[in-house]
Amino acid sequence: MPDPTVPPTPPVALDALLARADLGLRRIAGPADPAVVVHWAHTSEMADPYPYLLGGELLLSAGVHIPDGAGAGYFDAYVSRIVAAGGAALGFGVAPVHDTVPGALVEACEMHGLPLLEVPPRTTFSAVARALWQLMAQARTAELRRVTEAQQSLATAAARPDPVPAVLQQLARRLGGRAVLYGPEGTEIAGAGPEPGEEVRTALAKLAEVVRPSGQEPSDARPSSASDTVAGVRLVAHALGNGEGFVLGTAAPQRDAGDHTIASVAAVLLSLLTGERHSGSGAGRSSALVRLLLGAAPAEVAPLLGGDRWRVVRGRPDGRAAPDPVAASALGAALGSSLVDVAGEVVRVLVPDGRTVERVPGWTLGVSAAAAPRDWPAADAQASRALARARATRTPLLRHGDRPALTDLVPPHDADAHARALLAPIERSPALVDTLRAWLSLHGSWDRTAVALDVHRNTVRQRIARCAALLDTDLDDPDVRMELWFALRRT
Repeated sequence: MPDPTVPPTPPVALDALLARADLGLRRIAGPADPAVVVHWAHTSEMADPYPYLLGGELLLSAGVHIPDGAGAGYFDAYVSRIVAAGGAALGFGVAPVHDTVPGALVEACEMHGLPLLEVPPRTTFSAVARALWQLMAQARTAELRRVTEAQQSLATAAARPDPVPAVLQQLARRLGGRAVLYGPEGTEIAGAGPEPGEEVRTALAKLAEVVRPSGQEPSDARPSSASDTVAGVRLVAHALGNGEGFVLGTAAPQRDAGDHTIASVAAVLLSLLTGERHSGSGAGRSSALVRLLLGAAPAEVAPLLGGDRWRVVRGRPDGRAAPDPVAASALGAALGSSLVDVAGEVVRVLVPDGRTVERVPGWTLGVSAAAAPRDWPAADAQASRALARARATRTPLLRHGDRPALTDLVPPHDADAHARALLAPIERSPALVDTLRAWLSLHGSWDRTAVALDVHRNTVRQRIARCAALLDTDLDDPDVRMELWFALRRT
């Protein structure tokens, strides 16, 4: 199956192929309709090409199949079979078999409404096919650019203070039509774009009912999308995936290849927005945020989030630039949490303790131990260190060990005091502290530490040498390393 996130290659207008001066093609019969498009080129000398056509072809022939003395009946049958197969146009090559295009073929194409192109002797069929592929590649590039720009504008709109109207406005502008969000009861909650006529508006509302789950049937009993055409307007309805009964409807005068992808992105964003805004859990999270801003302690608002103990997951996309809000939301959905924060090149997700964190394709993850609200900052540091180790060792997922350690045997106050005293010579240089921690956690590997910190290996060597000098100790001594690691875990 084709990838639904990538728009299909758009067809090429026949007029665009005729406009290529290097080909010298000339239309000699059939309608001069700018709406005629070609999906591919196919060469055949079969008297009946019907079994070998898929539809939408520019069929190229030099007339080898034409018998001597062929009359109007032969050409009528030949052209009618091309039309029945869905052929878009016929290109007839002049020379080496025929000096001119047979007049009976011209008449048959005119009668059946099939565009007939004369291919001059200097133009090969391969050149025609190559020109068509070039035009299709240009059209696909333009369509991909349009879809990418639309996705970026929709993501930006979703981050605005009024995200739902902003997303609908962007979608309507990109589709050149109307975009409507219907509520669970079928009422129009918000809309953008020019108002269609009453017939189109009524038909779109009815189409939304086709995809809206009734609550009395399985979730997969109805289609996720449906389409129709009314009064020359293309109507599409998308059921939003939040299970709340919201539906996105669009009405546009035409349907380009990438419009389905653009509308699907908008549907995903609106699913997140409506689910967050109208669900009980979303209300709880909003209440928790308000209380935190008004001075409540994290421990007091944690029950509103749905649990007492949580894990911090830090994720970084593999081989890609910094994650955008859509990618971050997708990661949160994969981990089963909507508590997501984008921090530069890293995404942080707060996941309930009872939910298992598994690998997510395309991401490198570091997972903390389960922690109560007062220990969330420490859990975030654990997730950060786990992510650094995961990237250095090229492991998709690493978890911070949450079993009791020997350091737990030392009273916390004494351990903290000892750590501060031991690390005092380098505490004013966060770069030295972070480098020493990463270097020790990776067993003194220069290369892996460089990968984890995104610095050159020589920089790691210089920093470790500086740490050894300031601490006045031998970092090759395992006892020293153990003591330093003990201290670093307390900071």
